Amino acid sequence: MIIVDLILSNLFSIPYGGEILLRTGEHLILVAIAMTIAICIGIPLGIVITRKPKLAKVVLGLANAIQTIPSLAIFGFLISVPFIGGIGKVPAIVALSLYALLPLIRNTYTGIINIDPTIREAGRGMGMTDTQLLFQVEIPLALGIIIAGIRIATVISVGIATIAAAIGGGGLGVFIFRGISTVNTQLILAGAIPSAFIALGADLFLGWLERYLTQPGQSKQKYFLLGVLAVLMTGLLLGIFGLQNPHTETITIGSKNFTEQVILGEILAQQIEAETDLTVERQFNLGGTFICHEAVKVGQIDGYVEYTGTALTAILKQQPITDPKEVYRIVKQAYDKKFQLTVMKSLGFENTFAIVIRREDAQNLNIKTLSQAAQYTPQWRAGFGYEFLARKDGYPGLAKTYGLKFKNTPQQMDLGLMYKALAEKQVDLVAGNSTDGLIPVLKLVVLEDDKKYFPPYEAVPVFNQETLAKYREIEPALANLAGFITAEQMQQMNYEVDNQLRPVAEVVKEFFTKNPN
Repeated sequence: MIIVDLILSNLFSIPYGGEILLRTGEHLILVAIAMTIAICIGIPLGIVITRKPKLAKVVLGLANAIQTIPSLAIFGFLISVPFIGGIGKVPAIVALSLYALLPLIRNTYTGIINIDPTIREAGRGMGMTDTQLLFQVEIPLALGIIIAGIRIATVISVGIATIAAAIGGGGLGVFIFRGISTVNTQLILAGAIPSAFIALGADLFLGWLERYLTQPGQSKQKYFLLGVLAVLMTGLLLGIFGLQNPHTETITIGSKNFTEQVILGEILAQQIEAETDLTVERQFNLGGTFICHEAVKVGQIDGYVEYTGTALTAILKQQPITDPKEVYRIVKQAYDKKFQLTVMKSLGFENTFAIVIRREDAQNLNIKTLSQAAQYTPQWRAGFGYEFLARKDGYPGLAKTYGLKFKNTPQQMDLGLMYKALAEKQVDLVAGNSTDGLIPVLKLVVLEDDKKYFPPYEAVPVFNQETLAKYREIEPALANLAGFITAEQMQQMNYEVDNQLRPVAEVVKEFFTKNPN
């Protein structure tokens, strides 16, 4: 108990105590709805294949195949699927339901198929129909195994639900992704510990339910309890979707999955709420550039902040250009014609790729530029994000421009882990962002891009044109943000969130208070 009390006291001492409760509620809702859907599909399907043996191999094989697909891959795949896909809670629930099917189908099938054949024969000898045999003999005898399948599926769903945050599904995964991106162990624990408690609680409750329902002589209580649970789950399902009655005056702002993007998303949200009568739903910490782009293109989010160099090279697949005005012109025109998206004016700062090394290495080797660092890279290990390794303005072109050759193949890693890996000497050079607040905190140095390889990366709001046509007050409200934020101010806000562990909304509110627009 002392250990538990210590963990909880540290957990709720961080400035996110209220949000922990909110995210825990979201997590429970995701799992409850997904399990309701999975039970309604999986158990009947398990019963059907006991009557149709030829279907058993096909159904179980398909369910097994789904289970072997990496969870993040399923979430990513669902982004582009019509109706049930995209971002938010719906695709998250679909993915969780798919993952829960295998233990439900398999345990139902196994529990019924392994009943002693003489018991079935006795039932038929008493004149029972197949339906009576199923509900009065087979299901009661297989009930323990079926509930064991529900236990397994529930625990799996609780764990996998943390990944839902990558596509805007909410839940406790928000803390885990945020903690990884800010190298903040407390935030990671804020997501991991409640998730573990939910899984343990669900397992204990369903274990008790399994024991209770398999006791002899409890038929009335069994049906009563099952009926109550069915009503509660159905009510939860209907209630959640009922509460999500779309408000005609609500828009959605998204962001990528790192600190600066969440701050910029909050800046857009607070500005719109302050200058208009609109309500803003926040879908932050989405997986990355391409998820945000697809989401705003199809209207699943209404706007987010992009960087012009990223838009030029990653989205439009064009070669890097060094002229900021020309990059902005090309991006604005192409987004308008190809995607029906409006690129607004720059927020005032640029966040370029930053090639970063440890300060002690920079001082000991007298390195200030990338050209100077190139001679040492054969002895160094590099760590880069997934996008940087693949993009036209990323590693392949950088290596060619500066003649970079590393000791080993550059290691792929999450953006949030790179700085920590660099500080702890697991790698010697990483590609981060120039406005990251962790750079000065961890005593790191940004190398000068002396050959001007990287294009300009001005931060610009990108909005769906249908949204702007419907809510004409948005553009004038956001026009006041043009040129409003300096690189130093952005780095300071990143520092406040990353190092001082302050809530994003609080940091943004303070920024507006100090800098009225």
